[in-house]
Amino acid sequence: MGGFFGAVAKRDVISDVFFGTDYHSHLGTKRGGMAAYDEKTGMQRDIHNIENSPFRTKFDHIFDEMKGNAAIGCISDSDPQPLIIRSKLGIYAICTVGIINNSEELIEKYLSESGGHFGAMTGGRVNSTDLMAALINQKDSFEDGIKFAQSVIDGSSSMLILKNDGSIIAARDKVGRTPIHIGKCEDGFCASFESFACQKVGYNLYKELGPGEIVHFDAETITQLTPPGKEMKICSFLWTYYGYPNSIYEGVNVEVMRNRNGRILAQYDKKAGNVEELDYVSGVPDSGTPHAIGYANESGVPFGRPFIKYTPTWARSFTPPNQVERARVAKMKQLPVHDLIVDKKLLFVDDSIVRGTQLKETVDFLYTNGAKEVHMRSACPPVMYSCKYLNFSRATSEMELIARRVIVELEGEEGLKYIEEYSDASTERGKSLRKTIAEKFNFASLEFQSLEGAIKAIGLEPCKLCTYCWNGKG
Repeated sequence: MGGFFGAVAKRDVISDVFFGTDYHSHLGTKRGGMAAYDEKTGMQRDIHNIENSPFRTKFDHIFDEMKGNAAIGCISDSDPQPLIIRSKLGIYAICTVGIINNSEELIEKYLSESGGHFGAMTGGRVNSTDLMAALINQKDSFEDGIKFAQSVIDGSSSMLILKNDGSIIAARDKVGRTPIHIGKCEDGFCASFESFACQKVGYNLYKELGPGEIVHFDAETITQLTPPGKEMKICSFLWTYYGYPNSIYEGVNVEVMRNRNGRILAQYDKKAGNVEELDYVSGVPDSGTPHAIGYANESGVPFGRPFIKYTPTWARSFTPPNQVERARVAKMKQLPVHDLIVDKKLLFVDDSIVRGTQLKETVDFLYTNGAKEVHMRSACPPVMYSCKYLNFSRATSEMELIARRVIVELEGEEGLKYIEEYSDASTERGKSLRKTIAEKFNFASLEFQSLEGAIKAIGLEPCKLCTYCWNGKG
C-alpha cells in the first residue's frame, strides 16, 4: 500500500508535512520520502529506508536540512519516492500510491517510440513512479498527462505533484480505489490519504476528492482541473484492515465499520447456533480488536484480552526480512494473561485470514497456555484473489492464499471453478473449506464474514466498492 501528505502555505510547511506523512506509517514499511520547494533553494528531496526504523526517526533531521512553503511526503511499500523530474512540463516532484501491472509493456512502448531512457534499479526494474512521470510527460499539461497515464495503466494510481512554482496537484485514482482528502487552514491547503492527518496538523477538512478528480492548489486558492467521474471502486479492505481506526473514507469511519462488522458476525453465529457457552471474545490484536468488541456487545459474551502484545521494542512483527524471524518476533511479542486463558472457551476475531502463517502459532500458543477451546472468526470473506490494484495481500502467488490452497487440496485445479460456492458458508463446499482450515490451524470452529455482511458493515452501495480479493470482481 502506501500513503502521502502534501501542503502549501504562506509559511514554512516542513513541520506540517513531516508529521502529516508520519501519520501514514501504518500504510507502508519500506521507504519514506519528502520533497520541498523553496523559492531560493528550489527543489529538495530526501528518501530513507524505513524497514527497521520508523519514518519519524529517519527524518528527525529534516528541519535543519529542508525548508519551503510547499512540500510533499510519502510512505511507500514499494519503490523509493518522491522523485524529482525535469521534463518539458518543468521541474516537479511526484509521489504515487497504487500499482502498475502492465509496466513492462508500457516501458517497452515508451522506449521504442520516444528513444528515451529510464534509470534502472537492481535487476533492471524501473521505478513505477518514474514510469508514471514518463507517461504524464507525453502530454502538454499535467491534467492531460495524468488522465492519459491513468487511462493506459492496468492497476491504479493516485498521486501528488509538487510543481516548481510552489503549488501542488492532487489526483485521485480514476475509479477512486484509494482516497484523497483536502484540508484548509487560514494560510494554506493540504492533501492527504488519511483524513485525520489533515486535522492533526491544523487543517480543517475541506473536501474529499471524487474518483478521477484532479485539483490544483497554492496557499490561497484551489482549482478543480478535472471533475469527479461517476464510477467508483474504493478498496473495501481499507475499512477491514489497512485504515487507521479514526480514518474516514467516503464518510464512513473505520472504527464504526469494524464494530458494526463484528455485530453482524455475532448475529450470524447466534442465528446459526454456532458457538455457545463462550467465556471471552477477543480480537487478534490490534486490527481485529474493534471487530471483536462489536461481536462481544452483540453476543453478550464478555470482551477480554487473553494475551497482550509487547510493543515497546517490537513495534512491527513484519520487520525481519524472512518469515522464520518474523514468526519468531511475533511469538516473542505475545504475553499471556493466564487467568483469562486456562480452561476457558475463547473466540477470536481476526481482521482477515490471508495466508494464516502466524495465526496457527497464535492458536498453539493459547492451547499451550491452557485454553480449553479456541474459536476463530474472520472479519472479511475468504481471500481468494491476490489484489491486482493495491497488492494488499503481499502474496507473490495466489497459492499462498490459504483459502485458495485448501480448495486445490480438496479438488485440485478443478475446484477453482467453484470459488463462489467455497466462499458461501451455507454450501457443502463452503462447509468443507471451513472445516479443513479449522483442522489445519487447530480451531474449535471457523467462520468468515459473508460478502453481504462485509458490504452491509461498510454501508456504501455495492457498486461503489472493490471486492476483487474476495470474489474476483474489481
